[in-house]
Amino acid sequence: MQRLFILTLSLIAWIPAVLCWVTTQKEFIGPEGGSLTVQCRYGSHYANHVKYWCHGWTRIYCQILARTDETFSANPNEDKVSIFDDPARLMFTVTMNDLKETDSGWYSCGVEIASGADDIAYTEVKVSHGVSVVNSMVSGEEGSSLTVKCLYTQRFRLSEKKWCRSGDPSSCLSTGSERSYEDTSVAISDDRTGAFTVTLKKLQMKDADWYLCSAGQQQAAVQVQVRPHGSTSNIFFSATISLPSQTEPVTTPPTPSQPWNRYRYMLESIVGCSSLLLLVGLAVLARKILRRTGSPVRARFEIKCAGVSDLICNLHKAREVVQARESTDFVQQQ
Repeated sequence: MQRLFILTLSLIAWIPAVLCWVTTQKEFIGPEGGSLTVQCRYGSHYANHVKYWCHGWTRIYCQILARTDETFSANPNEDKVSIFDDPARLMFTVTMNDLKETDSGWYSCGVEIASGADDIAYTEVKVSHGVSVVNSMVSGEEGSSLTVKCLYTQRFRLSEKKWCRSGDPSSCLSTGSERSYEDTSVAISDDRTGAFTVTLKKLQMKDADWYLCSAGQQQAAVQVQVRPHGSTSNIFFSATISLPSQTEPVTTPPTPSQPWNRYRYMLESIVGCSSLLLLVGLAVLARKILRRTGSPVRARFEIKCAGVSDLICNLHKAREVVQARESTDFVQQQ
């Protein structure tokens, strides 16, 4: 029985991180030279606490970049890092501007706790450089026009921009030194600030296909769909061929979130409460053992704790007491 109890106590370190009441996504990706927004959620009991954003894994070994109790400029876009707390939604938002590759790394959403360890949730920030598209699929009616917006990072600002039909290098149209290109069916314009637009004019059914936005050696794929003129249905004609394999990275649209993700925070709360109840039960059992034991080990673990940490401390005390009793029994048997 004692061994079973010790095994239960040894599982404390494996209690799910859901007991932490601060949550965020595991990863955020932003373009070099652009901006990135991070949402950090917290429990209602943290509504009036100070929140912060820091660069690093833990509160001790991280550099605080923004705090909700500090004053920032009226325009968040002027700050390298800004933070905004919305207690009504139980969420604070962090915005990082003018991203650089050196900004990549681990960060922490933190809630300051005056009487104990801060509650934090960590995430990884990745700064990407290359080409992407605003919409990976665009559509239009035959005879009309449509526009594709291609984004690129700062290092490709002066690079030549191209629009190509996938799998056909001879079809590529380039902006050249003029930063633009135009003919009767296609117009390309580069603003040199991070985006170039491609306008397909007088759409024809044969225009339905996969295309590539290019800057330097980077590419991003986009699918063009065309609906017959005068059609009232939502049926579009599109290419069914697969994209050819390429050595250059191709930006693909993100995978849609699974439906159950909507209920993730509710599930986390349920699991968290269940885990907390388990801790309370173990703590009650630990206190009973401590009261019945006069072992000197008990004096070594008189640690003053508060909140949930008090429960964990009591469990560790009980484990030490049980181990000490087992050691004593063993010596007596010898």
